[in-house]
Amino acid sequence: MAEEQSIDGLIEAKALVEAGLAPEAARDLVYRLGLLAAETDPVQRWGRISRELLRPSHPFSVHQKIFQWNYRAWSAERGPAPAWIPTSDEIRGSNLGRWMSELGMASYEALHAWSVSRRADFWGRICHELEIVFQEPPTAVLDPASSPETPRWFPGAKLNIAASCLVGDPDRIAILAHLNGRLERVTLGELDRLTRRVSHGFQDAGLSPGDRVAVVLPMTVEAVAVYLGIIQAGGVVVSIADSFAAAEIATRLRIVPVKLVVTQDCLSRTGRLLPLYEKLIEAQAPRTVVIPKKKVARWRDDDGFPPLRGGDLLWEGFLGRDDPFSPVPGDSDDPINILFSSGTTGDPKAVPWTQTTPIKCAADGYLHHDLHPGDVLAWPTSLGWMMGPWLIFAGLMNRCTLALYDEVPTGPGFCRFVEQAGVTVLGLVPSLVKVWRAGGATEGVDWTRIRVFSSTGESSNEEDMLWLMGRAGYRPIIEYCGGTELGGGYITGTVVQPAPPATFSTPAMALDLAIRDEEGRETENGEVFLIPPSVGLSTMLVNADHHDVYFAGTPSGPEGVPLRRHGDQIERLAGGYFRAHGRVDDTMNLGGIKVSSIELERAVSGLDGLEGSAAIAVPPPGGGPSELVFYVVVAPPARFRPEDMRESMQKQIRTFLNPLFKIKEVVRIDALPRTASNKIMRRKLRDDYARRPAPMVPPAG
Repeated sequence: MAEEQSIDGLIEAKALVEAGLAPEAARDLVYRLGLLAAETDPVQRWGRISRELLRPSHPFSVHQKIFQWNYRAWSAERGPAPAWIPTSDEIRGSNLGRWMSELGMASYEALHAWSVSRRADFWGRICHELEIVFQEPPTAVLDPASSPETPRWFPGAKLNIAASCLVGDPDRIAILAHLNGRLERVTLGELDRLTRRVSHGFQDAGLSPGDRVAVVLPMTVEAVAVYLGIIQAGGVVVSIADSFAAAEIATRLRIVPVKLVVTQDCLSRTGRLLPLYEKLIEAQAPRTVVIPKKKVARWRDDDGFPPLRGGDLLWEGFLGRDDPFSPVPGDSDDPINILFSSGTTGDPKAVPWTQTTPIKCAADGYLHHDLHPGDVLAWPTSLGWMMGPWLIFAGLMNRCTLALYDEVPTGPGFCRFVEQAGVTVLGLVPSLVKVWRAGGATEGVDWTRIRVFSSTGESSNEEDMLWLMGRAGYRPIIEYCGGTELGGGYITGTVVQPAPPATFSTPAMALDLAIRDEEGRETENGEVFLIPPSVGLSTMLVNADHHDVYFAGTPSGPEGVPLRRHGDQIERLAGGYFRAHGRVDDTMNLGGIKVSSIELERAVSGLDGLEGSAAIAVPPPGGGPSELVFYVVVAPPARFRPEDMRESMQKQIRTFLNPLFKIKEVVRIDALPRTASNKIMRRKLRDDYARRPAPMVPPAG
């Protein structure tokens, strides 16, 4: 009988049958587990169970039961239980493992300590490994006369970082792009050719080095060529997300005026064509280059989109000649890209990336994501968010193939694309994992070619991440947290350390951190501060005082080094691990997008009967991606219906900010709590919400 076999009385074949296994398969699995029960170390035992016994086809509840049985006697003093354990061969074959061997380091911890104590040596070695192309070499890696707050990296150098993305075998596949249900293969030579035509088009349009060009595009082959072509010609890309409403696009064009915009006529989303160029017209954008979605050379009025404005250009009319182009050299601290990151002031911060920021992207890819030549790297994103440029630099500078999908990545179509493209490194936000799991999007899909996942943008849920690991036959998830103003991550994971779900295992290489309480004292759970300097850390802002935003009023770190404010709440766990608990300030991550409370509150202001509002981010039960809740003051209170108010507020956010932000609940309150200086006390509202019963209103669609 199925119920007759068990291990230590804790796993019965009957329980596995109830979890979805056939009786014979359940008995066989229990028997095989019994053969491993003598292994006393649960970490080593789980390594064998996950590699030899469990399969992606097994129901997830089976994975859960066996994971819980394996770690039934696990001590919390050892830290969170790992779901992936690297083998000695995997460690030796990794980029970090090779560095440890070549530098004579006995452990990863020793290597990280070396990278922090000898930062110039670290970044010099990274530039050598990545074969960074310098037209003129630097006189040093780090100017010794510069300060940790405003370091000068690679003084004296002349370079154009786009050149480091386009070197190598011209016949290798640089991009695999999803196009009308099939894969489009683009070689490095073809990408280089299109990039050169963009650079010539930039010059033919009358633009000069230093001029700014806004890019409002989904992640396509053309987007990659536009991005690199502008930089190659000495221009500065201004990144704006294609999901933003016209008003938010206009805000960004006001903060950073541009000479030219490149966009697409429309977006394809779940079988519908959504206007994009039309939003640029509404935002009163300057001269615009329009890439037709269907890649035709003329505009058709009957396609349902407005004709070109006077002075605007179609893609084919913008592209320049197919001739060689010499990359325009610049100084190491010259800007190449301006991205927007929400702060607490209402307007987004405009953060310049310099010629050296991509080196941070590529270094994190090389060491923490273990990118190797030939890897296929996918990350659903766009150039409007930092992971879009990160994907280009980390992928191409590590000689990988970029797998681009410009449709919505929430359904089976994207999951099949990952299989068809042979993706080996898959990046994501935790919200995607929750949707894939709930909707069965990965059913019937083979993800066993994936060897590394990476999760960023939001706090992760342990159960969801264990599920994701199991879909690929148990591969590591690199939890990766950073920011636009860092050019990458400050806390992350590695492929040489065991990986518990939803946890970080280390500060990023060549960076260290300090966790402080509200009084500036060291604590195990509090606000995280970074210990500068590092390549990638911003040193300027376009529309704010950089010192005031990141350094004013922060405590001092080791040897009096000023600590850099970041705004995340981090908990230090046993075993050297860390867990993220969202933001400590008035910004939040929703679906991997950073937005300020003030931006959300501004979007809903003016609604009939709404006298005041406060937006807060709350974690769901069990942890995971933050959810959006509004506290509101309304008049008259007797007419307040939460579902009606939520629908009205959701429409405002969709129209004036971003349709990707979904409201979980609206809570009426008599008065918003405020400080003596009239600032809303959102932390008090978060505490209040944590004590409330679960909402009865269904989630917004």
